[in-house]
Amino acid sequence: MVSDNHQTRSEAPLLSIVIPAYNEAARLPQSLKLITEFITRQAYSAEVIVVDNNSHDQTQAIAQEFAAEFPCVRVLFEGTQGKGAAVRAGILAARGQYRFICDADLSMPIEEIGKFLPPNLDQYDIAIASREAPGAVRYDEPWYRHLMGRVFNTIVRWFAVPGFQDTQCGFKMFRAEAAEDLFPLQTMNGWSFDVEVLYAALQRGYRIVEVPIHWYYKANTRIHPIHDSIDMFVEVFKIRRNGLRGLYRRTGDGLHG
Repeated sequence: MVSDNHQTRSEAPLLSIVIPAYNEAARLPQSLKLITEFITRQAYSAEVIVVDNNSHDQTQAIAQEFAAEFPCVRVLFEGTQGKGAAVRAGILAARGQYRFICDADLSMPIEEIGKFLPPNLDQYDIAIASREAPGAVRYDEPWYRHLMGRVFNTIVRWFAVPGFQDTQCGFKMFRAEAAEDLFPLQTMNGWSFDVEVLYAALQRGYRIVEVPIHWYYKANTRIHPIHDSIDMFVEVFKIRRNGLRGLYRRTGDGLHG
């Protein structure tokens, strides 16, 4: 992984936007255009980190073009395959006081990010975008995708992260201290990485809140409904097993279930 993480905490931007990117040449130009335009309108400082995850198209070249034009954009390469691996690399290379995971398709409009930042939201460690919380709106999602997500969320609530209605939305905000504590614990490189991080966060007593968003279904999803769903179910039980073994506990804590 390549990083230019050289600034001190006092120089840190308020916000880091981390974009995991695998073969995103078709969607990345428009998304980065919208994100950089959004950042230039804000009074606070921000950075964008695009993590190329072994792409075979022009993803990295496109990201580098934006980085050459916009100093706020950085490009990393993560050789370990999987969204979880790419997110972990970006989050740990980030410098922001708040670190936001952002899907490259921008199915959540970037303007919604204001809902996750002070003064609109404070007193939390992790804020997860929710398509199910009161006030959330979904647009154009096929019924079978919605059903698939609700079934998986039920499994997650039963065995790993109780009390949250939408752990799998790809947009999540972490305070820097929580991110730097939790992401080194992450072992899942695939789609279930965020369930693992949230599970570890609960084990360590972090405060998690759900933020209702407007969310637009975008075609060309990277998820394969059958194969990836099976893998995610298996990984939830691995996360639970890891928890029973005390993998996520703080030093000196007892074992947690």
